[in-house]
Amino acid sequence: MRSDLKTAAILVAIIVGAIAGLGAYFTSLEQPADIQDNVQTTQGSEVLPKIDKMGFKKAPEIKGITGYINTDAGEFSDQLKGKVVVYDIWTYSCINCQRTLPYLTAWNEKYAGQGLVIVGIHSPEFEFEKDINNVNLAVDKFGIEYPVILDNDKEIWDAFGNRYWPRKYIADDEGYIRYDHIGEGAYAETEKKIQELLDERASRLGLGVAAAQPLVNMEEFEHSSRTPELYFGYDFASGRNQLGNPEGFHPEEQVTYTIPQEVRGNFFYLGGTWKNLNDRMALTSESGRIVLPYFAKQLNIVAAGESELIVLLDGKPISAMDAGSDVFDAKVITSESRLYNLVSTQDSARHVIEIQVTKPGFEIYTFTSG
Repeated sequence: MRSDLKTAAILVAIIVGAIAGLGAYFTSLEQPADIQDNVQTTQGSEVLPKIDKMGFKKAPEIKGITGYINTDAGEFSDQLKGKVVVYDIWTYSCINCQRTLPYLTAWNEKYAGQGLVIVGIHSPEFEFEKDINNVNLAVDKFGIEYPVILDNDKEIWDAFGNRYWPRKYIADDEGYIRYDHIGEGAYAETEKKIQELLDERASRLGLGVAAAQPLVNMEEFEHSSRTPELYFGYDFASGRNQLGNPEGFHPEEQVTYTIPQEVRGNFFYLGGTWKNLNDRMALTSESGRIVLPYFAKQLNIVAAGESELIVLLDGKPISAMDAGSDVFDAKVITSESRLYNLVSTQDSARHVIEIQVTKPGFEIYTFTSG
């Protein structure tokens, strides 16, 4: 072939190739916007659907913090930026909250290095739970290493529109609330959501998505109680009064109670003189008694004050087999303001517990069961 013809052929090929390339480019620009905007790419050729977040709310701005544990005011906000965040609303004397803590501490240990931050929002039910020293003791007791913030004025509680203990909200790394669970349970479901949102975050950042991981495996507490939470404070008992004594509540007064011969299930009865307070009863006589017929396998009290209790179950000193973790030789020594586990039987059944208070200074807030 002549050199001039050869040169011409090469030029024609280059021009054709350029035209084809420009055509493909302009065709891509004409691709519908909804198709272009509905994908996000990860490393390699994998294409993941983009999440439409129009229906999700953003986590509220955290305001009104009254104390910090495992963090401080200077670093707290920065700890949450760009992270998947579990907001756990709890209070330390709540037995339902306590049962969720082993899962939270396990998730923190497992996923903190992958972009998860757990925030314990401590919103107190009772006045003594506002004391940061009491909360610190609980944080140490339950092995909590993630940030805990005190919400003593319930500002964060209200910002979330919450009404329950415990409650878990999970926000993705862009701050959208993607999960909401009230109470105990649903641990596998919750952990799967954590994994899903961590994968989304990793994809968005161009990081390798973690391989499928086994879920935290713990024996979940099985509820079989028929006895509701029982409140001793006249404000807390409003609308759910389970005080069985005919003397009833007398706000801010000292009342001498006598336990009747006939007692009803799921009602508590007092003996001795007790000061009626808005959130509790305080023993003012030298000794006192509390009787409760109940149906459960676990029974607890939230109590305060330094005193000594003798625990009887069905008329006899409670046995070591049935005794809760705070009972030794059928006795409980109260000192800290917290929840005390009195009964832990193998199965749920009807029982009558009697608490004999042998020293004044004892205060009781609730019975809780499980």
